[in-house]
Amino acid sequence: MTELRIVPVTDDATVLDWQRVHNEIIPTAPLSVDDIRERATRNVLEVAYAGDVLVGCSTVRPPSEETEAVTVIARILPEHRGKGYGETLYQHCLAKGRELDGKGVETHILATNEEGLRFAKAHGFTEVETYLLPGDTIPFIELHLACV
Repeated sequence: MTELRIVPVTDDATVLDWQRVHNEIIPTAPLSVDDIRERATRNVLEVAYAGDVLVGCSTVRPPSEETEAVTVIARILPEHRGKGYGETLYQHCLAKGRELDGKGVETHILATNEEGLRFAKAHGFTEVETYLLPGDTIPFIELHLACV
């Protein structure tokens, strides 16, 4: 496995790379460049590269009025799964999440992302809620980490 390089979303190139991964994995809720720039003001957004090859992106959301938990989301492009990148990115995000001092950890996965659901459950997450975003037909599943 090529070592994973994880970098913050800080410029046009990293915004576009983050967008590419997000929109491929979550096609039901695509984000614009402006959406991503706004999210970067309140969340930790990063992109992951194996050498110079884009393999994934992540979001770490601090606790908010809606939830006291930290939200950790690690996305790996399908063609790069099964190589250990998801584990590395997830552990990196979990460490960042712990710095934010939330009461627990949660994640959100599109219901059709069976690999993502298996990964989360294998790491101790349990399903809490299924919900639809306005106008969507494919639900998201909210999962909470049983122990941190």
